[in-house]
Amino acid sequence: MSEAPRIEYSRRLEALRGDESRFEHRHRALGIATLFSGVAALILGILALWSRSASIVWPVLAVIGIAVFAVLNERAIRGRQRCRRAITFHERALARLDDRWMGTGETGDRFLEESHPYSRDLDLFGRGSLFELLCTARTQAGEETLARWLLHAADPAEVRRRQEAISDLRDRLDLREGLAVLGEDVRLGVHAEPLAAWGEGDPWLVPMLLRILLGALGVLWLVAAVAAIAWGQVLFLLVVTAVNFAISYQFRRHLDSAIPPIEDAAHDLELLSKVLARFESENFTAPKLVDLQGALRRQGMPPSRSIARLNRRTDLVDSRDQLAIKVIDPFIFWALQSTWAVEAWRKEFGSLIRQWLVAVGEMEALSSLASYAYENPADVFPEFSETTPCFDAQAFTHPLIPESRAIRNDLKLDSDLRLVIISGPNMAGKSTFIRAVGLNAVLAQCGAPVRAQRLRLSPLSIGASVCILDSLQGGISRFYAEIKRLKQISDLTQAPSSVLFLLDELLQGTNSHDRRIAAAAVVRNLVDQGAIGLITTHDLALTKIADSLAPLAANAHFEDRIENGLLFFDHRLRPGIVQTSNALDLMRSIGLDV
Repeated sequence: MSEAPRIEYSRRLEALRGDESRFEHRHRALGIATLFSGVAALILGILALWSRSASIVWPVLAVIGIAVFAVLNERAIRGRQRCRRAITFHERALARLDDRWMGTGETGDRFLEESHPYSRDLDLFGRGSLFELLCTARTQAGEETLARWLLHAADPAEVRRRQEAISDLRDRLDLREGLAVLGEDVRLGVHAEPLAAWGEGDPWLVPMLLRILLGALGVLWLVAAVAAIAWGQVLFLLVVTAVNFAISYQFRRHLDSAIPPIEDAAHDLELLSKVLARFESENFTAPKLVDLQGALRRQGMPPSRSIARLNRRTDLVDSRDQLAIKVIDPFIFWALQSTWAVEAWRKEFGSLIRQWLVAVGEMEALSSLASYAYENPADVFPEFSETTPCFDAQAFTHPLIPESRAIRNDLKLDSDLRLVIISGPNMAGKSTFIRAVGLNAVLAQCGAPVRAQRLRLSPLSIGASVCILDSLQGGISRFYAEIKRLKQISDLTQAPSSVLFLLDELLQGTNSHDRRIAAAAVVRNLVDQGAIGLITTHDLALTKIADSLAPLAANAHFEDRIENGLLFFDHRLRPGIVQTSNALDLMRSIGLDV
């Protein structure tokens, strides 16, 4: 099913490589032409100076030729850069299809929350994570929005709006390629929160009359400087210099406090302007996209043009550090005037920045999910059930496992069957199975397609205890960290939505006697509170919990087999309790004498 996107990516990649080669040849030819034009201009210029019979027209034409070739060469360089960025975009897309994507994208480590009930346990962030697979955003606003959607489930109505938007965006490959070639290949453009906070702050406003007066004084100083050089009018220059310097000195503290926030906020504004312009130019049909686009078009000037204007003004502020401007700045008020221009922009548009960033963040997050949907056409959008609790999946698997190696299973949890206890030997797939359940529930409730033939679920609060770690610095053992997580999951049952709990090797950090008593109590409490979920275990004594909770609980297992002294796993979930164990065989297979 992934052959269609693979064919399209490969076709475009081949065409782009041909374009890149043509731009490269053009760049080299124009470089040679520029060099010859320079040599010709030099020779013809010398001849024109030394020979009265030689016309000055020829060296002038050679200089014009240099300028024309330079302009054409710059266009060729920009074209080559665009091709290279687009090539990188399609190479990364093919890498995702070929399972070569791990470590090549944005990992989202900064979004990892130790106290979150499932982010670490389900590999949402980090190398080889769900976030790295999904995220193609160009701005921090897009990355933050996608991370927030993965961490916090949306209600079914919002999920359906996102599904419609993803369906609208799925085949817009030109849009995603266009976003990929904007600006340099940076992963962390546009610092969203500093920019939004700066926009909502109080601008430093001064009367327009003062700005005009200082502008006139700056021009007067330049005139005085010319007069001093040309006619020796030094006294006039000294007077104007003293007046302007005194004014600059009075404003120095205001300037020192106004410029740093501008510099902190104004990272990669050009990229944000281009991303906004790209979304503004699309004709969407999905209601959510139309609404987001409407939020961008609400003002008279499109946000892309407003941000471009701000970018030009902040560039003027940054240029104050150039040596020539720094020397004369106290007398011409360059930094003051450029800062006031930025503050005037903030007064007019600053309160809208957060709204623009929210819109572009949601559009980029939807575009990332649309890219995933395009590259995985066999994945389906889930259905939401009015009956709670419910998780009914047919032929589902882990979304981070390549289709060529994935084994699909079925699972149905509802008010009739709330708990499945999964036993099985090492490496049989128990942990991977419960992670697959959790990740598909996360994808479903953020609006994305799921890795299943069919999934029907109710709104679920997910709580997982799969990757619980001790903390040397915090003085917390693994067992204590696990029971804290169990308390957190238990507290989730007080919320309106049902809880989906995923517990891997429950309470393995204590003795068998305490483990059986505590595990039975924890599970019974969760089931009594209306939760549904899975438990994996090596301790077959815990499988008796299903008997005490029947018919609300059942046992299932994964198994292995030995062929010619080698272990094999089929990763198929079967009913009942496992009857095999492979710990000793695994130890012997690596040379331990047991």
